[in-house]
Amino acid sequence: MSSALDEVLEGFEPSPELVSVMAGSKTAAVLALDIGTSGVRASLFDERGREINGATVRIQQNLSEIGELAVTDAEANFELVTQTIDALLDQPYQIGARIQLIAISCFWHSLMGVDAQGSATTPVFGWADTRAAAAVNELRNRFDETTVHARTGCRFHPSYWPAKLLWLRSAEPQTFAATNHWLSFGEYVVLRLAGETAVSVSMASGTGLFNQRLLDWDREIIEALGIPVETLPEISSMGQATGRLGAEYAGRWPILSEARICPPIGDGAANTIGSGCTTREQAALMIGTSGAMRVLYEGEPPDELPAGLWCYRADRNRVIVGGALSDGGGLYRWVKELLLPNDDSESIEAALEILEPDAHGLTVLPFWAGERSTGWSAEARGAILGLTMRTQPIEILRAAMEAIAYRFALIDKALEDVAPAASVIASGTALRSSPMWTQMIADVLGRSLTLSEPREASVRGAALLALEGAGKIRSIAGLPVHAEKTFEPNMSRHACYQEGLQRQQRIYESVIRSH
Repeated sequence: MSSALDEVLEGFEPSPELVSVMAGSKTAAVLALDIGTSGVRASLFDERGREINGATVRIQQNLSEIGELAVTDAEANFELVTQTIDALLDQPYQIGARIQLIAISCFWHSLMGVDAQGSATTPVFGWADTRAAAAVNELRNRFDETTVHARTGCRFHPSYWPAKLLWLRSAEPQTFAATNHWLSFGEYVVLRLAGETAVSVSMASGTGLFNQRLLDWDREIIEALGIPVETLPEISSMGQATGRLGAEYAGRWPILSEARICPPIGDGAANTIGSGCTTREQAALMIGTSGAMRVLYEGEPPDELPAGLWCYRADRNRVIVGGALSDGGGLYRWVKELLLPNDDSESIEAALEILEPDAHGLTVLPFWAGERSTGWSAEARGAILGLTMRTQPIEILRAAMEAIAYRFALIDKALEDVAPAASVIASGTALRSSPMWTQMIADVLGRSLTLSEPREASVRGAALLALEGAGKIRSIAGLPVHAEKTFEPNMSRHACYQEGLQRQQRIYESVIRSH
């Protein structure tokens, strides 16, 4: 076993539930995967959607900058997935559970090509790859963006497939011509494991080529762009699991040989479900490497989708509306590693708490990785304004954290028309690591923010949706999610932050929107 897997399993002590599963009780179970840009997690859940205590592993990718997330190697990413499954199943016990389902959450918006044999013709292009910015201008010249946004739920932006495909056809014509199918990385994983390429409504809905109301590829934009529809994966007619592992991987993991694989779903949908946000009454706010705020509900897309937001789907019956920030915990890490490399997290947290709100004289435009919501500027760049000889590194870090909170406030305001009374449920490693940042966001928003208990919401959400599709649970709605802590807003600080938000927006309009 590799040293990476040894680290994952170090100190592993199986729970009584897991011992029962491993002892041959034939308890039904779901193996859920969360494939993220920073690593892969695998967990076992019972058929009631409860994570089996101790039956979880995670293998991290050591990426130091968000820019490294823009383009990754398909084979290396796939190997990380298989190694994570190995780590979960290669325990010093005989696992006896009937693993009936394999559920997958995978990062939205990725694009890659495969040839007729299923071999990758391109790397995996992620949402952070902005090389298609020029193609965005071409799209805006050729189409009415407002009309396309209403149909597809997506603005013109390098994150989405229309701009990526236009750019690839121009920049790499031979590669484009050699590609038989365009997939997201989630479909590539299932292709390698089971030989199938069908795409879920959830994953298709985040491409920018999908009609959110017709639940099919948007033929109008596909034909106008000259993209043969046969190069796109077939959209799965059902949300339930269908295929099984091919001979190679059924032999590698005999316990999974009878399990059916669910079409992968978007990580944002999985995270929202796993956080317990399944109606218009709850908005999920997440900060990991990037950030997002979302509302998921049963029904149709909004009649009028605000320009700053996107609209995707969790499945055929559930819509998810929200906004995404390209910078979140990645920007925090960048400032910390550059300016505070020798300070530990506890000392940084204590130093941040001492500072008063918006008292540093700085304005940060947090677009190190570009801008998605709410302005969708393909060419936005980060900026720190107001620096003096007295400025301290900790003040720059605090200003960056405040700046990200301000962008969430803009998303929150745009969501009022969709979910006017939604409570805010928070999750994500960045917020769990910094109670001060969580409190700051509550103060900026001016309302309560509750940190949800599930520490890995995306893997839980994938398992729950798979269990619902298989008829094992009645609905993902109403399943209890315990609150870890509620942060109440300080309204005097809220007033201070409103001044900082308005100043940031004035500078944004003059610097970003004017170009």
